[in-house]
Amino acid sequence: MNVDLRHHGDAEVGEGLADFAVNVRTGTPPEWLAARIRASVADLAAYPDPRPARRAVARRHGRSVEEVLLTAGAAEAFVLLARVLAPQRAVVVHPQFTEPEAALRVAGHEVERVILGKDFTLDPGLVPDEADLVVVGNPTNPTSVLHPADAVVALARPGRTVVVDEAFMDCVPGEPESLASRLPAGIVVIRSLTKTWGLAGLRAGYILADPHLVGRLAAAQPLWAVSTPALVAVEACSAPEALAEAEEWAVELGIERDRLAAEFSGRGLYIVPEARASFLCLRVPDALGIRALLRQRGYAVRRGDTFPGLGSDWLRIAVRDRPANDQLLEVLGELGI
Repeated sequence: MNVDLRHHGDAEVGEGLADFAVNVRTGTPPEWLAARIRASVADLAAYPDPRPARRAVARRHGRSVEEVLLTAGAAEAFVLLARVLAPQRAVVVHPQFTEPEAALRVAGHEVERVILGKDFTLDPGLVPDEADLVVVGNPTNPTSVLHPADAVVALARPGRTVVVDEAFMDCVPGEPESLASRLPAGIVVIRSLTKTWGLAGLRAGYILADPHLVGRLAAAQPLWAVSTPALVAVEACSAPEALAEAEEWAVELGIERDRLAAEFSGRGLYIVPEARASFLCLRVPDALGIRALLRQRGYAVRRGDTFPGLGSDWLRIAVRDRPANDQLLEVLGELGI
């Protein structure tokens, strides 16, 4: 199936639309973080110095500094990996964020898709033994499924690189299935500050990998790729007090997400079970038509048919605060849903 791999949630939003399409925490960045970023502008005459932020990320995950590469968001991380690695058989586990596959294809690699089955749970046995590069999301966008860490680690083997997109892992209280602190052999973890801290426009993320691969990726990265304001944000968001704030938000998010999921299920809609990220993935007849009707009523949701493994009966809906979610539910009710 041919899909538009470069269609993302920001393409859904527009003037006057309530945004349920982009998975970024509302009301962010918080003022304390915004103030730090504003203050960093005073240092723009100097070239960016990534060392303090790199050390902060290493401390945050209990890794060595040599295992950390700062990037201009997760998107740059996927591009760097696609440029540096030379897979003979690259496999992307779908449904998931489409940018990793897009980056691999632009770099000239053939990509094989493994489509997950019932409830989109990860079955390592579906991945061909010959695959030497495997990309998987955890929790996965758009399904919101959190795979067990052991299932992800089971993908690793000698001669294979497993790239785990953990951009939404900080939505999970305690991050029990994260591999960022474990970093088993052959595993590459990608993280982003975009979702929890509302920094999509700043471009801040990082790669965790073995020092040899980090060195190769750094050599392929443009000089000063991460700006001073982004570096300040990375350092600030890796501090213990910031992690405590993110944990508190993740707990609150989970309560509201589960309530919203129950509301949808009570209306007879299929929700991908055990959602753990900041969005829900649901199947509804004529989802594209519902999406169009919602736009007419002032609401933007994410179409699902641009994700391999989904189709025209799927939508992804971001979880907002209770009043905003209730307004969406009311409009859906008026549409007979």
